[in-house]
Amino acid sequence: MLELGPPASLPPADTAPSRTATAEPPAPPLTTVDRLRDAMPTDRLRGWVVTLLVTGLALVLRLPGLAYPNKLVFDETYYAKDAYSLLKFGYERNWPENANDQITSGNVDVMQKTAEFVVHPPVGKWLIAFGEHLFGMNSFGWRIAPLVFGVLLVLVLTRLVRRVSRSTLIGGLAGLLLAVDGLAFVMSRTALLDVFVAFFTVAAVACLAADRDWFRGRLADHLDRTEQPDLARAFGPALWFRPWRIASGVCWGLALGTKWNALYVLAAFALLSVVWDVGARRLAGAGRRANLALLRDGLPAFVSLVVVSIGVYVATWAGWFATSGGYDRDWGAKHPDAGTTKLLGNTLASWLQYQRDIWNFHTGDFINHAQHAYRADPWGWLLVARPIGIDAVNNIAPGTDGCAGPDNCIRVISGIGTPILWWVAIPCLVVALLLWVGGRDWRFGIPVVGVLAGWIPWFQYDSRPLFFFYAIMIIPFSVMAVALVTGRLLGDARSGDRRMLAGIVVGVFVAVVIANFAYLYPILTDELLPYPSWLTRMWFRSWI
Repeated sequence: MLELGPPASLPPADTAPSRTATAEPPAPPLTTVDRLRDAMPTDRLRGWVVTLLVTGLALVLRLPGLAYPNKLVFDETYYAKDAYSLLKFGYERNWPENANDQITSGNVDVMQKTAEFVVHPPVGKWLIAFGEHLFGMNSFGWRIAPLVFGVLLVLVLTRLVRRVSRSTLIGGLAGLLLAVDGLAFVMSRTALLDVFVAFFTVAAVACLAADRDWFRGRLADHLDRTEQPDLARAFGPALWFRPWRIASGVCWGLALGTKWNALYVLAAFALLSVVWDVGARRLAGAGRRANLALLRDGLPAFVSLVVVSIGVYVATWAGWFATSGGYDRDWGAKHPDAGTTKLLGNTLASWLQYQRDIWNFHTGDFINHAQHAYRADPWGWLLVARPIGIDAVNNIAPGTDGCAGPDNCIRVISGIGTPILWWVAIPCLVVALLLWVGGRDWRFGIPVVGVLAGWIPWFQYDSRPLFFFYAIMIIPFSVMAVALVTGRLLGDARSGDRRMLAGIVVGVFVAVVIANFAYLYPILTDELLPYPSWLTRMWFRSWI
């Protein structure tokens, strides 16, 4: 589970030996330093070209028609307006009941003077606010930031998978598959918070993967300096300052500052990162002393990941701290005898009370007894059992809005994953689990831990309405599992006919996924469809 199995890297074809060439002598066995360094692919330029190509494809797919429909759809009614309040006042204010209609007509400054109780931290809303600052309080303004971060999610996943697989091809494949996933597409074009928390989460994991390489490189450097073949059962150097791990902590803080559900993924990957440290020291020759890394590397890891993320999280509330009108802002002054007020002062006591109120909302009777037509219990997320309806205009009569007839038409935006991709990801995740646990291949642990940590915790909240779009946290890791298993299937450039056959299978699979996405495209983008055409895309009753 800790060490590398056979690499899934795919060296250029011209490195494969000719069938007529004489056999070369076997390469000398790898030294401990060689195994610790585990060099990245040498095609750095090609790696960035591929990364930018798949990222550019994601942008080209997502940008057209971003401002359509020109209205607040689904939960944009909360976040776009909250963002504008933050932009204007530094905290969220209440809006009148007819605010959505007034905003659509161009009358945007209709906020009331009272503070609004909001149930999510402010990072995602500040990012939406930045788009509104640049382009105005309109549908393009509040959707441009989700689009940017949805595209960057493709970029960071490509780089993560390239690093882990040591293959530009496999990294590019992961980016391509995420670019044509329906749920990732829709969430990149809608002013909700979840695409931001997904981006910061994957970025945090990418930093941890980079930290793993950095740490092993420092152990190798230590062996080179001391001219030792290995650590000879010593623990090795203590490396407290690890820049990539600190960067990960910053990303986790921003993820938590967007939505709290990132906490479970943080906990899982923090533990996994320390396990990687144990494996690195064991590989370096620390023997049983490698287990001391659970404490001696674990403590600085806690500081870098947990303490740093908490500090960043608190800092994300700067607008609330800097102003006096936010919700619960005067709680401390009204409760001078409260223990937190006496201990921490009015401001921090008020902020902690706000956090407590948010927690009580998410776990209280109101939310637990709420109902919603698009409720999607987590057991069905990987199966795409119940997509989310973002917007719909039903029963458009012939001759209206371009409907040619004879049937009525419909316009919908459905938050639905590309089914072929999601369904293939399920057996790939099973294979990844087997290769991680049984095959002791560390790389496959990342998608398994990512999916489980982003999915399993939701089962404890199944008494409240949950929605399929929460699974935007899952799909990057599912795609990673598909890409890594594909790399194992393809093998290296010397696999001959086997590689050719596997390449055909993978090519057909990618083509089918792209075709599936293209077929669903009209229901991802609010295109006008005759009602029978829409029904052909509703493969199951639960999708309607």
